Amino acid sequence: MTVAVVRFGGSNCDRDALRALGHLGVDADIVWHEDGLPADTSGVVLPGGFSYGDYLRAGAMAARSPVMEEVRELAGEVPVLGVCNGAQIGSESSLTPGAFTTNRSARFQCEHVHLRVETTDTPFTSAFDEGEVVELPIAHGEGRFEITDERLAALNDEDRVLFRYCDADGNVTDAANPNGSTENVAGVVGEARSTAVLMPHPERAALPDIAETSGAGTDGQGLLRAFAE
Repeated sequence: MTVAVVRFGGSNCDRDALRALGHLGVDADIVWHEDGLPADTSGVVLPGGFSYGDYLRAGAMAARSPVMEEVRELAGEVPVLGVCNGAQIGSESSLTPGAFTTNRSARFQCEHVHLRVETTDTPFTSAFDEGEVVELPIAHGEGRFEITDERLAALNDEDRVLFRYCDADGNVTDAANPNGSTENVAGVVGEARSTAVLMPHPERAALPDIAETSGAGTDGQGLLRAFAE
């Protein structure tokens, strides 16, 4: 069985995801979207990048690739993780509710952010404690999470918010919100709690050799290891 890291035209974090998973001993392979998912797929990663140049909307064209129908069929049976552009693809594919739109600053933002763990009842956050603060990098121009009040209330009621942007002490404030996301939401799970999307990059904070030079730390290991387990 293997984790399929789906590559679209314009993906650029697929190798990052592959290396981070490999560091944790996960059997993963990059799969070109036109080739479809292998029969033994045991997990799916939709990586970051700029699929199809972010034309129309970020993730909109990749979401219409036939492979995403396969991903939708597997959702609920295997873990599916969308990161950054992969989160946008997942949202555009209706794997998760809400949408990711242009940052409040109307600029591309690349920085480290703090996140508060909002739920541990998922395959992605089970290694953390509820309320724990982790640090991951972001790199996006369309990361602002938007959702209707009704659907946001449902997410909160069903404990489906993964992370919220916060300060180093875990305070969820507007100042700690890098992109203007509704209620500081940085990631959510779908109706199948084994499907998740988030804008921060765990794969960029998972390798000790990179952590030493970038200052990113290794908090991403917890999420990827939980995903693998």
